[in-house]
Amino acid sequence: MRNTSSEIKEKQVTDLTKGSPVKLILSFYWPLILTSMLQQFYNFADTWIVGKGLGDNALAAVGNMGSLFFLIVGFSFGLAGGFGVLIAQSFGAGDEERLRHRLAGVIELGMVLSIVLSIFSVLFLPTALRLIRTDEFIMEDSLRYGYIVFGGLAAGICYNISASILRALGDSRTPLRAIIVSSVLNLILNSVFIFIFGMGVEGAAIATIISQIVSSMICVGRLRNIQLIKLNKEHFINDRSVFAELLGNGLPMAFMNSITAIGCMVVQSYINAFGVVYTAAYAACSKYLNLFMNPASTAGSAMSAYASQNYGAGEYRRIKQGLGVCLGISVVAYITLGSLMVFAPGQLASILLSGDEQIALVCEFLPVCGVTIILVDALFVVRSAVQGMGKPILPMISGIVEMILRIAVISLLIGKIGFRAAAYAEVGAWVGALIINVYALRIALGPKHGFSSGRLYGNLNL
Repeated sequence: MRNTSSEIKEKQVTDLTKGSPVKLILSFYWPLILTSMLQQFYNFADTWIVGKGLGDNALAAVGNMGSLFFLIVGFSFGLAGGFGVLIAQSFGAGDEERLRHRLAGVIELGMVLSIVLSIFSVLFLPTALRLIRTDEFIMEDSLRYGYIVFGGLAAGICYNISASILRALGDSRTPLRAIIVSSVLNLILNSVFIFIFGMGVEGAAIATIISQIVSSMICVGRLRNIQLIKLNKEHFINDRSVFAELLGNGLPMAFMNSITAIGCMVVQSYINAFGVVYTAAYAACSKYLNLFMNPASTAGSAMSAYASQNYGAGEYRRIKQGLGVCLGISVVAYITLGSLMVFAPGQLASILLSGDEQIALVCEFLPVCGVTIILVDALFVVRSAVQGMGKPILPMISGIVEMILRIAVISLLIGKIGFRAAAYAEVGAWVGALIINVYALRIALGPKHGFSSGRLYGNLNL
């Protein structure tokens, strides 16, 4: 039986192990989706301001950083997600001391992570840009933007980790408030730096860093006021087992994101080889793809927190119920947003781009992904359910398959069908990853490894 104390019942956190799964997930989801949409919105606004204020080449320079940024930030985001799973499991189990020791370990690892990733990314940025065959016309802008964004990486990592902890405790509202404030600030600073002060792409980068610092401060301030996780010096005296379990769950999720990013970088390099027109078009396509995947990706985040708490509490049947709710959200997102990609690609492209050739290329890409985006929508939910149960290895393997398929498709098709090959590379990657994660989930829900036994994947951390 769970050891639920008065502290755990406090309104500062939300117990996702009791009550209607539909109501709990939806009440948790709406602040989460608003947070995520605002993040996408201010990223989108960055792109619009850069494109309209500085031109398509500047847009290409900023968009060119997308895969590199995902490589580094995706790694930190995966670690934060893995840490959050264990925090949520401790909370669901009612194990307060274990929760606090794990939280102290997350803080210590997060500090080391910020320093190491910042130094690594700044030092290797020029080499990475050459590896993805960045056009000389945009190399200088890419470097100026990248040095600032990667130099201030600690702010983004702090937000990712603190927001992940809050969501693990059932608080999806504080990250929303943080993003509302930082989004407004980001838009104001972007406009001031570029349109008034006449700054180049570095203006957009500085605005991003400042807004991330503000969002981090809001989340950290909230964490400091939660009595359940008040820490003292003893909690920071951890043995190796605490760090081992945190890294054991976080690193596979981090590597999965980075492996996926490597596949995206290879695609970016093939696109860049065709010139700045292709690079700009691909930057716009990537922005829309990320935007329209967002509702399902957020449903996956909700599923991860929900599955983690219920797995820790031993409430295994509720995980199945939550899975159905989150897949339903994905279907609704597919019908609405996929239709926009299929029936209005030109209108979408013209919002970000001004060149006719770039817009025509976007019109080749978006309909293909619009028809098939349900695959990645389902992938987000299924994969998050598996990860939320503390089984990150098969999802990591799916990331490897995703990378291999993405590279294989782009290399085989781009010489034959041109820019559309990038869209088919996405679809191929989604299919391969989804198959593996459905298999992983089937093992978790199968009769031999059913939840009644309390064991998933036997003694293997798959």
